[in-house]
Amino acid sequence: MSLTIEEIAMTIVGNAGEARSLAFEALKEAKEGNYEKAKKYLEQSKERSLAAHEMQTELICNEADGNGIEMNLLMVHAQDHLMTSILARELIEEMITLYKKLDK
Repeated sequence: MSLTIEEIAMTIVGNAGEARSLAFEALKEAKEGNYEKAKKYLEQSKERSLAAHEMQTELICNEADGNGIEMNLLMVHAQDHLMTSILARELIEEMITLYKKLDK
């Protein structure tokens, strides 16, 4: 792994934050009945989540290989951002499904 732990953490935070923001943009569009725009925002959100998750997976694989990192507050913060952004997107997907049902 060529990045420092701080760079990895900030990459996770940045991607997770963008994923969360995009998910909430999707919700905003769904509230207005713009389901195609909402779908595109959700797809972009998933891409950002995947980018963050890939960094996390690399850390986990390194840990399994015996090359773990020393946990610090920044990495805990990054993991928290990733988890909450994924949860937000999943809940927003369900909310959009409900909006669609109400529009029928």
